[in-house]
Amino acid sequence: MDRAVIAVEKALEQYGSPVYVRHEIVHNKYVVQTLERKGAIFVDTTAEVPEGSIVMFSAHGVAPVVHDEAARRNLATIDATCPLVTKVHKEAVRFAAEDYDILLIGHEGHEEVIGTSGEAPDHITLVDGPDDVAKVEVRDESKVVWLSQTTLSVDETMETVDRLKEKFPQLIAPPSDDICYATSNRQTAVKQMGAEADLVIVVGSKNSSNSVRLVEVALGAGASAAHLVDYAKEIDEAWLEGVSTVGLTSGASVPEVLVEEVLEWLSQRGFEDVELVKAAEETITFSLPKELRRDLRAEAARLMADASAGASAGAAGSAGASAGASEPFDK
Repeated sequence: MDRAVIAVEKALEQYGSPVYVRHEIVHNKYVVQTLERKGAIFVDTTAEVPEGSIVMFSAHGVAPVVHDEAARRNLATIDATCPLVTKVHKEAVRFAAEDYDILLIGHEGHEEVIGTSGEAPDHITLVDGPDDVAKVEVRDESKVVWLSQTTLSVDETMETVDRLKEKFPQLIAPPSDDICYATSNRQTAVKQMGAEADLVIVVGSKNSSNSVRLVEVALGAGASAAHLVDYAKEIDEAWLEGVSTVGLTSGASVPEVLVEEVLEWLSQRGFEDVELVKAAEETITFSLPKELRRDLRAEAARLMADASAGASAGAAGSAGASAGASEPFDK
C-alpha cells in the first residue's frame, strides 16, 4: 500500500498538479486527504478525468474495460495496482483461458472484486462468504478453481473454501495464497492480542476491508471489545472502563503517525507499558509503477545531460578567461 501512496506523491512531483486518481488510492481517510492537499484529485469514474490528462489507477486494480476507456479518452495512465492484486488478475485470465469456472471469494461491490471479475466476467462467480456457497452452481465440477480478494479474513476464507470443497470435491486452489501477506500477518498478531487484551483498537478507515477484518478477528480471538478508529480523537474514554490491557493494531495502509498518536493518547491515560507483538518480519518491497519509473528515469537522464553540458560550458568559459588574462603578459 505504501507503494501506491508514494506513486501519487512522485507523480505530483514529476508532472505537477493535478494528477487524477480513479477511486481512493488506498482506503484510508488521512492518506486521501493528505494527497488532496498536495494536488491529487480523486474521481469515481474515468469519464470525470479531462481528456489528455494523467490518471492513476488505485492499488485495488481495475477491469480491462477501464483501460480501454482511458485509451479512448487519450488519458496518460499510471497503473498503481498492488502486485498481489495483479497476480490474482493474471490467475483469473489464465484459468478462464483454460475454460475453468472461477469461484472468486470476496465482498460484493468491493473495488478489487470488480476489477478481478472484469478480467473474465463469463467465467467468474462471486462467493461472498461461507453462507453463499449453497447457491453456487458450476458447469463442470471437474474444472473449478477458487481465487480470493487479497484483504479478507484468512479464517473466514478458509471456511468458505472448506464448504466449497464439500460441494465440489475436485476444486483446485490458486498456485499460491491470494491473501496479502500484510493482511494475514496482522490477523495473526491480532489473534494473539485478542486472546490477552480486554480491548483492541484498530486504526483504519471504515471502507478499508482489511481494517474491518482486524476488528472481527480480534473479537473472534476473545477480546471483550474491539473498535475501529481513524484518529486518536475518535476513541471514547468510556471504552477504557474496567480495562487493564489494550491491544493496538492498524490496517495495511495506515501511516505510522496515526498509530503513534493513539499510543500517546493511551499513555496519557495510564497505558504506558508497551509490548510489541510481531507475527512476521515483512521485508517484501515492490517497485513503483512502470510508467512512473520510465518517466523518472528519463527525467534523471535529462538532468544529468544538462548538468554535463553545463559543466562543459563552464570549463570552456574558464579556459577563455585564462587566455584573456594572459594576453597582456604575452605582449
